[in-house]
Amino acid sequence: MFAAERRQLILEMVRANGAVSLRELARVVQTSEVTVRRDVRALEAEGLLDRRHGGAVLPGGFTRESGFPQKSHLATAEKTAIADVAAGLVEEGEAIVVGAGTTTQELARRLARVPGLTVVTNSLLVAQALAHANRVEVVMTGGTLRGSNYALVGSGAEQSLQGLRVSKAFLSGSGLTAERGLSTSNMLSASVDRALVQAASEVVVLADHTKLGTDTMFRTVPTEAITRLVTDEPPAHDDRAATELQALADQGVQITVAGAAGAPAPDQPQAPRGQRSSQLPGPRRGQVPGSALRGVLSDQPTDRPRVADLRRR
Repeated sequence: MFAAERRQLILEMVRANGAVSLRELARVVQTSEVTVRRDVRALEAEGLLDRRHGGAVLPGGFTRESGFPQKSHLATAEKTAIADVAAGLVEEGEAIVVGAGTTTQELARRLARVPGLTVVTNSLLVAQALAHANRVEVVMTGGTLRGSNYALVGSGAEQSLQGLRVSKAFLSGSGLTAERGLSTSNMLSASVDRALVQAASEVVVLADHTKLGTDTMFRTVPTEAITRLVTDEPPAHDDRAATELQALADQGVQITVAGAAGAPAPDQPQAPRGQRSSQLPGPRRGQVPGSALRGVLSDQPTDRPRVADLRRR
């Protein structure tokens, strides 16, 4: 495929989806990520798209929200790995809330195997994934159906969550930064996600590496309210994603990276289905940022972090 054809295809994918990872672009155009990165830089120079951590987005700073059909085909392997590890954080008999999204839908498919679980959700896709699960109770919020992501939103959804208390909230979103926290492109979705967070003792964010460093219009969860981030291992060249992980860890967020070399700590549940995760101590909130991630994200000697689970001491 000639460079002009390749770049046109890349541009069409970004316009259709709003944001696409370099991995996905390389797979579709059948070339290396190095070549795709050059193409993305060329398109950015023409003002046709913007580069982001490990991917490309529509120009203008804030990405628009993609619909479910587009999202369901993006970073599928990463979402699967994240969901496998996140499911290991849920114990038998717990009551949890699960927000809308393609990654949380993957999580729900794995939660069907956890007996005695109660799942409160505003997502039709999450409820559908658990509909035939034995010994799993599903509680749907009220609200108005938002067709682009099959989620219930609005005052009805928010009011149905008032007075609710559960152990954990599992949320996804459109972007995550250490400075601002988790964000999404839709005001109604953001409002319901905030209500889900208010109901939970712990907040677990599920976000693949392409969302790290991306900021969108409406903040749902400030960084200080995030207990844990479950993500995938960024590509070796993605220094900016590694920097964002370090910044999140310095603010006290526990970071679990699916597929990282190493084993879970003794006090953490084992990740299911053969997925591996790694963890290192991270600073407490308010401490002077340390270097817990220094040299941990790469097999080669480097200043970049290796994928790890960073816990507060």
